[in-house]
Amino acid sequence: VTGSIAAYKIANLTSMLTKLHADVHVLMTENATNFINPITFETLTNHKCLVDTFDRNFNYNIEHVALGTKADVVLADLPCSGLGVLRKKNDLKYRMNLKQQRELAAPASANIIAKMAHGIADDMLSTTILACRCKKIVAPAMNTNMYENPVVQANIRKLREFGMEVIEPETGLLACKAVGRGKMPSEELLLEYILKEIQYPHDMVGKRVLVTAGATRESLDPVRFLTNHSTGKMGYALAAVAARRGAEVTLVTAAENLRAVPGVRVIPVVSAADMFEAVRGNAGGQDIVVKAAAVADYTPAEVSGQKMKKRDGDLSIPLVRTTDILAWLGEHKRQDQFICGFSMETENLLENSRTKLEKKNVDMIAANDLRVEGAGFGTDTNVITLITPEGTEEFPILTKEEAAGRIFDEILKRMG
Repeated sequence: VTGSIAAYKIANLTSMLTKLHADVHVLMTENATNFINPITFETLTNHKCLVDTFDRNFNYNIEHVALGTKADVVLADLPCSGLGVLRKKNDLKYRMNLKQQRELAAPASANIIAKMAHGIADDMLSTTILACRCKKIVAPAMNTNMYENPVVQANIRKLREFGMEVIEPETGLLACKAVGRGKMPSEELLLEYILKEIQYPHDMVGKRVLVTAGATRESLDPVRFLTNHSTGKMGYALAAVAARRGAEVTLVTAAENLRAVPGVRVIPVVSAADMFEAVRGNAGGQDIVVKAAAVADYTPAEVSGQKMKKRDGDLSIPLVRTTDILAWLGEHKRQDQFICGFSMETENLLENSRTKLEKKNVDMIAANDLRVEGAGFGTDTNVITLITPEGTEEFPILTKEEAAGRIFDEILKRMG
């Protein structure tokens, strides 16, 4: 953690990581202690907070080398300079690939970016960074003029040339009261980058995955539209899990209020026709397609160019069928391509879902019953049954992320 007002965000990030069973070690620069007390991090991590390279009251055991060797991720809060080493425990909830180590520098100052770019090691932070052999992720955060300085940009390019990943800073109100580019991203986004690197074994590297998400909207007039209760949470969980497992992910989404998944190509759509065109234009190059979106089956035959005014009596709205995206995918499926659809039912779950599997010519259906507690729209959980030509497998209530993991486990097993 470094001498930056953004240091408070790293305390929250540290708390978020420890709640996910990460083993967190924090290093601070002397300047950083003017912004946040080391006791904060020691309380959160239950580890000594490292500040002085030559602290004789602590046995470092050549600590910069030791930490660099065992780190899976290094998050450096670097507006001035700083480092936190995170080693995630190998438990059932958060699996990891122990052979892959990662380092994350955030927020990265112009000073530490220059040190990293030129191999300077003059304090505990920069020395430890050099000792880490893992991949490094850098999140620059500084004044807009500093960030846009050609020297800083040249150093950032050099970091990329060395294989480091750079998280672009956000635009917003900075500590200097100016509004511009250079704001450190949210703790939630930094956490996403960490989880993408270490949460799962990267068993989907080389796979191209297309996921659809959200509820489409079918316009009646400039004010009103027809839609459903889907929030897109399941589709976003699928995209996040696939990306964290190493896949190249494209997300076709009609959801508007969910956080974008780092490393995922997002194609925003509105209507069923929009989603069909996006899927048709991208499905051919995919190894796996998971259609989790709640797409309208019908759309108004005509859309009024003006707001429809209220009149006496009832109103009838003629509707026409939309293109069946899952059926189209089944008709155009390559032999080496895996198609998974979703089925939300209120009755005859297994019968209706199996009929859908066969009629649409797809490889698997993830079915859920709206009436089952924990499986409805807008929840963070789901209760799924996976239906394949060979049989069915029911799962208990899971988080949507856990459900996504089970879905991809089954897909990979069937793809061989």
